[in-house]
Amino acid sequence: MAADEKIVKSEEEWRTELSEEQFRVLRQAGTERPFSGKYYNHKGRGIYRCAGCGKELFSSEDKFDSGSGWPSFFDVLSEKSINKQIDTKLARSRTEVLCARCGGHLGHVFSDGPKPTGKRYCINSVALEFDREESDKN
Repeated sequence: MAADEKIVKSEEEWRTELSEEQFRVLRQAGTERPFSGKYYNHKGRGIYRCAGCGKELFSSEDKFDSGSGWPSFFDVLSEKSINKQIDTKLARSRTEVLCARCGGHLGHVFSDGPKPTGKRYCINSVALEFDREESDKN
């Protein structure tokens, strides 16, 4: 499969490949409870990938503690790795972040992050997998 080739699967295929919580978040745009995810306070060095398809999304170098209870990043590895769309499910509109390869819901992006981008990509831990840098392995 080409690196940017879209992944399209049936709901049943996703259900068999993902955990119940991953399916709820990635395929049904759910949200995990704040401070409950394995990566919200994670300090390892490496790359965060989409848990649905393995697409590289974020670098640990761009991760910061936003105090929100979810892993937060001020940038993405590539704008081509994500799609954004307006989410009006709550009283106010937000910008939803989706994996560009499989369409999985990752979280939301806000304009209250640190420099240099001013962005805060607030991402569900369950939507991510982590590949530790070789130099960070002990």
